[in-house]
Amino acid sequence: MKITLISPLRVPKSKTKYFSLNLNVYRNSHYQVLNKSKVEYKKLMFKQVSALPVMKKISITYTLYPGNKRLCDLDNILSIIAKYFQDTLVELGKLPEDNYLFIPETLFRFGVIDKNNPHCKIKIEEL
Repeated sequence: MKITLISPLRVPKSKTKYFSLNLNVYRNSHYQVLNKSKVEYKKLMFKQVSALPVMKKISITYTLYPGNKRLCDLDNILSIIAKYFQDTLVELGKLPEDNYLFIPETLFRFGVIDKNNPHCKIKIEEL
């Protein structure tokens, strides 16, 4: 079974500001801001993740579709999305835990530039 979900690259911080899901922002943020961003991410992903079956062991591929041609480090962006997404899977009861026993394989890839809809495509394959 292969499943594809779409993740945002940022979450609302306030009515006019956003929290970018990347390591550079993450490492410099206050723990309360980080907790709020994780809660907001879970809200944005809730409908997609709730529709998933309960899984035991999976492989996940994260593919980045940035909104501009600026060169970026895939790990900076996709590591935070992976953390938030995998925590969401566990919190919503779709996976028992997010350690290597349940997610032994994670892959980060670059897609193409998507100026109109920057996002991360998440492909899950049950093993």
